[in-house]
Amino acid sequence: MSSTLFRTKKVEQSILDTEEPEHALKKSLSALDLTVFGVGVIIGTGIFVLTGTVAKDNAGPATALAFVAAGVACALAALCYAEFASTVPVAGSAYTFSYASLGELPAWIIGWDLVLEFALGTAVVAVGWSGYIQSLLENAGWTLPAGLGSREGADTFGFDILAAALVLVLTVILVIGMKLSARITSLVVAIKVTVVLVVIVAGAFLIDGKNYDPFIPKEKPVAAGSSLDSPLIQLMFGWAPSNFGVMGIFTAASVVFFAFIGFDVVATAAEETKNPQRDMPRGIIGSLIICTTLYVLVSIVVTGMQHYSRLSVDAPLADAFKATGHPWFAGFISFGAAVGLTTVCMILLLGQTRVFFAMSRDGLLPRFFSHVHPRFKTPHRPTILLGVLIAVLAGFTPLTELAALVNIGTLFAFVVVAIGVIILRKSRPDLPRAFRTPWVPVIPILSVCASLWLMINLPAETWVRFAIWMAVGFLVYFLYGRTHSRLARGEVGEETPSAGGGAA
Repeated sequence: MSSTLFRTKKVEQSILDTEEPEHALKKSLSALDLTVFGVGVIIGTGIFVLTGTVAKDNAGPATALAFVAAGVACALAALCYAEFASTVPVAGSAYTFSYASLGELPAWIIGWDLVLEFALGTAVVAVGWSGYIQSLLENAGWTLPAGLGSREGADTFGFDILAAALVLVLTVILVIGMKLSARITSLVVAIKVTVVLVVIVAGAFLIDGKNYDPFIPKEKPVAAGSSLDSPLIQLMFGWAPSNFGVMGIFTAASVVFFAFIGFDVVATAAEETKNPQRDMPRGIIGSLIICTTLYVLVSIVVTGMQHYSRLSVDAPLADAFKATGHPWFAGFISFGAAVGLTTVCMILLLGQTRVFFAMSRDGLLPRFFSHVHPRFKTPHRPTILLGVLIAVLAGFTPLTELAALVNIGTLFAFVVVAIGVIILRKSRPDLPRAFRTPWVPVIPILSVCASLWLMINLPAETWVRFAIWMAVGFLVYFLYGRTHSRLARGEVGEETPSAGGGAA
């Protein structure tokens, strides 16, 4: 039985599956498109919110170093993703990589994990976007009818119509085609990056050097007003320790790490890339470098504009401009955050539908969902199904109930991909690799250690909920996936060891 649970799918077979007319996605993305996707999904509420939180409770002006440390941890994982995505340019990201290296059951586990992660992530972002829009509408004197606004804290029946509407509109865009999605993403990302650059450039003229003293605080300067009580931080992480000094930088890094979540979604679009061997590494690594640079610059500017002990928790960038006598920038930043969240939502939804599509094409989920639209060449069936389900989820469920499981899934995927790189190097040294992760196995091992360290810092409740979801996944696999997979039915060839350590 163990041999069937860990049977691997040939890389060549995975690539051949992408050429079947009924199951082939349209190749339309370039390296620029992938980079824009990466920037679009990474830059979200994190850069507009987390900077103030970790500066106030952990690192002070050294928050910039925390972003660097988190960026390095992500870079380790990015190098592993880049090798896999260029070697196995197939939809599904970590799921497909696991199927080629670790086996069917590990692939199912990571696929099941990613479906949950991207679904809840999409719903969380949609609800957050709804909150921004409602705030902007209220500033303009418009208020939604009772029961149609945010569900957060509501004790009566209601439906967040804006959150649901956003998901449904993005679903239509994704069904119509990737190129349209890329164009819309490019426009929105341009707006979002412009807002960030305005913050950096305008804020640079408002820096007071005294605010950088001390650059690495040794202790908390105030007893009151801690961001430990921030609803956002409790919502996203369930914890927010207030260490200072050098350790405070690393503690801050474990928090701001979540501002980077999303770059791995780029790998799910490998099958729809014109030249994945060249463009996937550029898109993954390029987007991460751009975002890390912007994060560091923003944190330097905002802690220079206002002393870190006085930064606000919910809107540090906007409030820092208010404190320096420039309130106009507050509305501008809020507008940029609201606009930017649309791309985060769309790309998370894109990632989920591609993982679901890849699993159904392999037979682990019903094959009905593996057919592409005859005109648009997109996986319209899973896109519509998941879009509707997530719209309902976002409409009826409060934000705090949605976010509990989002974070752990990404770190788990990082661990699996890093291990997969080592295994595939051993089992298939013959595979052509347009991009090779340097210093294997050192880089993958460091990536695993960094991800596990961050996972350990997650609250126990998140681990319990994650375990329950995984238990449901095991049940679905043994009742359906194990017997319906194309490997089990002999429809495709599986990897078998050869004398040379390659594939038979």
